[in-house]
Amino acid sequence: MRILHTADWHLGRSLEGRSRLEEQAQFLDELVKIVEEEKIDIVLMAGDVFDTVNPPAAAEQLFYDSISRLSNGGKRPISIIAGNHDNPDRLSAASPLAHQQNIQLIGLPTMEVQSIYAPTTDEILKLAAVPYPSESRLAEVLSESHEELLLRDKYDQRIQGIFEEMSKSFSPDTINIAMSHIYVTGGSSSDSERPIEVGGAYTVASTSLPEAAQYVALGHLHRPQMIKRAKTLARYSGSPLAYSFSEAGYAKSVTILDAKPSMPVEMSEVFLSSGRPLVRWKALEGLAQVYSWLEEGKDANAWIDLEVHVTNALSIEEIHRLRKFHSGLIHIRPVFEELEKERLERTEQANIPIDELFARFYERQTGGARPEPEVIKLFLELLSDEAEEAGEQV
Repeated sequence: MRILHTADWHLGRSLEGRSRLEEQAQFLDELVKIVEEEKIDIVLMAGDVFDTVNPPAAAEQLFYDSISRLSNGGKRPISIIAGNHDNPDRLSAASPLAHQQNIQLIGLPTMEVQSIYAPTTDEILKLAAVPYPSESRLAEVLSESHEELLLRDKYDQRIQGIFEEMSKSFSPDTINIAMSHIYVTGGSSSDSERPIEVGGAYTVASTSLPEAAQYVALGHLHRPQMIKRAKTLARYSGSPLAYSFSEAGYAKSVTILDAKPSMPVEMSEVFLSSGRPLVRWKALEGLAQVYSWLEEGKDANAWIDLEVHVTNALSIEEIHRLRKFHSGLIHIRPVFEELEKERLERTEQANIPIDELFARFYERQTGGARPEPEVIKLFLELLSDEAEEAGEQV
């Protein structure tokens, strides 16, 4: 059985007011092509279908149209769970119609394990699917205490318990997969994820993921990554598009699994080409360098975060002119050379030992003379005495 794992579509999300819906449609077109070319039997979507609990109508229309195409009239089963961005009731509201096309829309956590029949391989996938499990969505209070450490332990134990209970339905004759939208400790995050933990409370230890599962399909983190120290193969498939400049340079992909009952899963990636890349420009040589890049057509199809070193403030006319040259310029941040120099000097001085700072000060005050070792020693003794006196006064 060939299974495709994807997550974090965030349909309807914008970038500083710029719509990404066209790029998201490109991704979903590419996804339909991938499932056909790779002969995918089942699609798993691990949460955050939409970017808000009240998505725009165009995003919902894109979603329903795309999953209908992915299911190929019910010949390819699809299972989708709600993430922390999704409204679980709204996502699952279309379930009666979705079931007719072999699509499972799971909004709230439940102990029911899905038995998904793949007609193309005549095999059954047992799926322990756990949509985003906050306390409110679990409909239970995990701890009366508000102490972060205690709540985190209780939450971790609860999620581990849910997986253990659901794993009892696994069979050696079926393909056994778990899927959830959670934050697993040790995962590498980016600026574009909305935190799902209060402090560190809503986190799950990697060792709490179900060992009985052949693979754990995860959603929430936008960077594709394996989970270290898990007792089984576990992975975040990542988002299909870069949603913040902290993701600049990330390769986006979907994950494909070749699975057989009671056998280790073989995993591979298919890299995505959809959407506009997010890039950072750092123009150390000023505006002339920026215009040179614009004229040569550098990153013509990208969204750009521009840092330009200047001596004077940029005028409104200059900013408009830059944006006219390239519609993808999102941020234009002037860096003033003198202020940057002072910042670097402060950073450098913060890492210099106090005796060396004194030596440099002495050299400036005396016109170039270096202090004798005895003078530096005396300075350090005086500094120590002052520190002791300050401590006694406190």
